[in-house]
Amino acid sequence: MYTSHSNPDDAVVKLLSDAQAGILPSNEDALALADFDNTRALADVAQELRDTGFHNVVTYSKKVFIPLTHLCRDVCHYCTFAQVPRKLKAAYMTIDEVLEVARHGLSMGCKEALFTLGEKPELRYKAAREALAEMGYASTTEYLKAAAEAVFKETGLLPHLNPGNLSPEELADLRSVSPSMGIMLESASDRLTEKGMPHYGSPDKIPAVRLETLRNAGIARVPFTTGILIGIGETRLERIESLLAIRDIHQEYGHIQEIIVQNFRAKAETKMVNAPEPDLNELLWTIAVTRILFGAHMSIQAPPNLSPGVLPQIVHAGINDWGGVSPVTPDFVNPEAPWPHLEDLTRETAAAGKYLTERLTVYPSYAIDLDTWVHEDLHIRVLDMIDTEGFPRIDEWCPGDVDIKPPVDVMTAIMDAPEHVSADIRTIIDNVKSGEDLSEAEVVRLFQARGDDFTAVVQAADELRRQVCGNTVSFVVNRNINYTNICYFKCQFCAFSKGKLSENLRGRPYDLSDEEITRRTQEAWHRGATEVCMQGGIHPEYTGDTYVNLLRTVKAAVPQMHIHAFSPLEVWQGAATMEMELEPYLHMLKDAGLDTLPGTAAEILDDEVRAVICADKINAAQWLQVMEAAHNVGFNTTATIMYGHVEKSYHWARHLIRIRELQKRTGGFTEFVPLPFVHMEAPMYLKGKARKGPTFREAVLMHSVARLTLHGQIDNIQASWVKMGHEGVKACLNAGCNDLGGTLMNESISRAAGTEHGQETSSEEMRRIIRTLNRNPRQRLTAYGPVSAEREQAGIAAGELTEIINTPAKKYERKRPSSSLVRNDLIAAVEISK
Repeated sequence: MYTSHSNPDDAVVKLLSDAQAGILPSNEDALALADFDNTRALADVAQELRDTGFHNVVTYSKKVFIPLTHLCRDVCHYCTFAQVPRKLKAAYMTIDEVLEVARHGLSMGCKEALFTLGEKPELRYKAAREALAEMGYASTTEYLKAAAEAVFKETGLLPHLNPGNLSPEELADLRSVSPSMGIMLESASDRLTEKGMPHYGSPDKIPAVRLETLRNAGIARVPFTTGILIGIGETRLERIESLLAIRDIHQEYGHIQEIIVQNFRAKAETKMVNAPEPDLNELLWTIAVTRILFGAHMSIQAPPNLSPGVLPQIVHAGINDWGGVSPVTPDFVNPEAPWPHLEDLTRETAAAGKYLTERLTVYPSYAIDLDTWVHEDLHIRVLDMIDTEGFPRIDEWCPGDVDIKPPVDVMTAIMDAPEHVSADIRTIIDNVKSGEDLSEAEVVRLFQARGDDFTAVVQAADELRRQVCGNTVSFVVNRNINYTNICYFKCQFCAFSKGKLSENLRGRPYDLSDEEITRRTQEAWHRGATEVCMQGGIHPEYTGDTYVNLLRTVKAAVPQMHIHAFSPLEVWQGAATMEMELEPYLHMLKDAGLDTLPGTAAEILDDEVRAVICADKINAAQWLQVMEAAHNVGFNTTATIMYGHVEKSYHWARHLIRIRELQKRTGGFTEFVPLPFVHMEAPMYLKGKARKGPTFREAVLMHSVARLTLHGQIDNIQASWVKMGHEGVKACLNAGCNDLGGTLMNESISRAAGTEHGQETSSEEMRRIIRTLNRNPRQRLTAYGPVSAEREQAGIAAGELTEIINTPAKKYERKRPSSSLVRNDLIAAVEISK
């Protein structure tokens, strides 16, 4: 609870205590802060709130600044941005000039195109009206839309528009080319518009007009930026009243994505050239009050170029964002204040114990709720740019892409010594070490880890790996046999399965003959395999007997071969076609030779997600039901997660916890296998409905957080070389993993989705990868037992694979109507194309 050594009045003491508890001060109570001078006390509360909402992260947007026009009908007494026509070469930048600047920004890694311009200059200047008419536009706003659209289409940069006051119709029109917009309220004080004050003669600075634009933006559902300008003659009470006016509108519409606290800088050739600038204490006081008024989750920004040398103090006052920073263009509004170099900004942010990372012009919480906040024409581009939390992807790595190496910064962070680890992360790690089960909120928090928090999480996971598994890394020599790619389910992430008559898709439909399955099984044995892993599409003519026959075929070919086969989907479908309960059918499979089951078809064990990506597939409860039945029958199984598409981090947390809770009851899971979404050929990505897989940071974290969440329940965490690549799995092996899965020999499903990491990693290559990390390789059986020397030598001596033959599927007439096919009828199907 807040206590003060300066004895403020009881009302402020209670206000600050309530703020720490997450209670926003009322408008009436907030006014009492105007007479409270203890900036340090305010900042202590403010930074605590900021850490609750944003942890150790401070953001910025890498932008290019496009001053579309310097003409403006207003005459603010502190402004040098606005110019008269005679001082300009042209009234407006041309589209070509705009694109030239935008392309330069793109080449420098910018993601935002910030359009700043004067307000409605055509209402004051003939030169503006003539220039617009010559270009074929009726207004500056209309031309702004054309320029923003050109930038978006030509470069992919996301426009952020600051055109001033806008009507509801103008906002709705501009929304189709800009995911965010803004207008600085500056002040809600009418007094500043009186004669002799800075806004006198500026009709667009009338507070009621600007507040109406804020309200219109809320109605239009535009993520909006606003803020106050301090030091222009306003009082502290007027600042608070201005902030409360913003808060009232935000509480109605929820669209204010950030509050900027900007300090006035006196400029030559303005009426306020000799006006005193606000001192540092005034800036820090205002930032802290803003945080307290808006709470833990509002983004509070202060421009770093306006306060050089004191950035750590600004961070300590409660900000979580530096705004746009350009490596290309100057700050045209404050040309006397150059942007800090990003290296310097990173260093000064770190000096405050925080981690600097990028954001988009549309803030993360709005970027992950596109249907609500962003025009549909922009969805595909934004989805392509973001990670699971809505932050931008800051490298080009994607699962399955062999051309892009894992990012150096993440690889380095895994091994770094963390200096500033958030207290809550330390507590969660300590809870794991003491044997406590993590809650959903705690697991989500681990997935949010960035900077030193990320390092702490992955290193804690690796420490647990050493305790549980030592320095041994295991793998199994196996062969994948995907017996058919015909499937009547419509999973939106799957590029492997083929429906009837879909020969134009990636590969022709096939249905392997018994002879080809026999051949592949025998060849696998001769090459050292101890396991065949069998999965395939759900062929409409397959029944439970089909799966029994597949097992008998393998056992007849090589009786010693371990059969790891059939996901819960195949088991569910097989039992249903035989009109059997799950456990009797599983006994039938066991009698036919099934040894263990793969935990695929789990995808995300949350029906919110499954309703989008696999609506007709078994739901989360049914998947868990099959696994529990399998464990009860005596089968060991694996468990998987397929992540990085449409889901959010709380879905990941729910998935892990559901696996953990089942494992507590049955103990049947031998390993957990994260499978990052491979996007290249996935239907839902090609339709613009999914992200392009996890970022590398997220992929590494998935393995680490799995280790921490499942500690004491599942000892083996596996990394998929098919998805992650050889360099990627090395990172995972230093972040909590102890297993590399199978050598595979053939891999069809991920390759169909677009991965290029090959079909086989030989046992010798597995050993080489493991030894480069100074770890001890161990070839294992499916259930993690030891392998005979004979099997090891057979694997080492393995020759080249014979080319596989995918037996062409025979044309068939369905013996059962489509309505009788086994589908999940407990989830309302959601067509991804809608």
